[in-house]
Amino acid sequence: MPGLNCFLTLLLPMKKKIAFIINPISGNNPKKDLPRIITKHLDASVFDAEFFFTEYRLHGRTLTEQFVKSGYYAVVAVGGDGTVNEVAHSLRHTDTALGIIPAGSGNGLARHLKIPMNVKRAIEHLNHSETILMDYGLVNEQPFFCTCGTGFDAYVSTEFAKGKHRGIRTYLENIIKGFFKYKPEHYHLQGDGIDLKVKAFILTFANASQWGNNAYIAPQASVQDGKMDISILSNLPLISIPSLAIQLFTKTIDKDFLMTTLRTESVKLYRNAPGPFHYDGEPYEEGKKITIKMVPDGLRVLVKKRF
Repeated sequence: MPGLNCFLTLLLPMKKKIAFIINPISGNNPKKDLPRIITKHLDASVFDAEFFFTEYRLHGRTLTEQFVKSGYYAVVAVGGDGTVNEVAHSLRHTDTALGIIPAGSGNGLARHLKIPMNVKRAIEHLNHSETILMDYGLVNEQPFFCTCGTGFDAYVSTEFAKGKHRGIRTYLENIIKGFFKYKPEHYHLQGDGIDLKVKAFILTFANASQWGNNAYIAPQASVQDGKMDISILSNLPLISIPSLAIQLFTKTIDKDFLMTTLRTESVKLYRNAPGPFHYDGEPYEEGKKITIKMVPDGLRVLVKKRF
């Protein structure tokens, strides 16, 4: 009965079109089976899914632009914070939401949003998700969504990007090697109520609370307050490393006497020379003057329903 079938089809809710953008080189684990795993656990009565693998740097941006134009409900970044940045870059101020399946080395934004690191459980979150609005930041008009910064973390990100291998082990190796090479630099911060000259080992501008791997560099940061938390570590004496490491992973580093924390909507950073700067863990070169500002409620993101 064709007429009845057409009538029943009209009564059924439309499936939500969702695209999964997979970074094949993020993290350590192979990604070729992810489409099969996701398809197995994704609620097919709700979502109409498609899968795409990135083939070069920033490919995620151009793919996402196409899905936005086609009216997709969501685009899911399957990778680390760099992949999330590529996808979210093209989702700002659109009706298409960002989803995340963590598959990178640090997964800072996913952890902040309480998205499970296990693929199956992350998909279950998608199956029972809702959309919220979150802030993002701009560094000289280039967006970041988790953290950005200069100093030692930018140095480590630069060295990490040069390596042939990814993963937490390689990242830790770069931290250890870099500690004995990197020297604190002089900075001048100016903004609303801020005029601070400081010599810093680490200078992080945080939308979310952590770098990744549950390393909470800005424990009080929120992605929904319209502000960034600025975390300044003045020095890192060898004797202080054990206590700072414990504080970093127990959300208490902002209490340490070596740390200064500021909160603002925008700030200008001045330094003596151009050098490394990272957005969401991806290294770039920036000049002597850098403007960092927050954009409230600029991105739709999928999180697990609260009720």
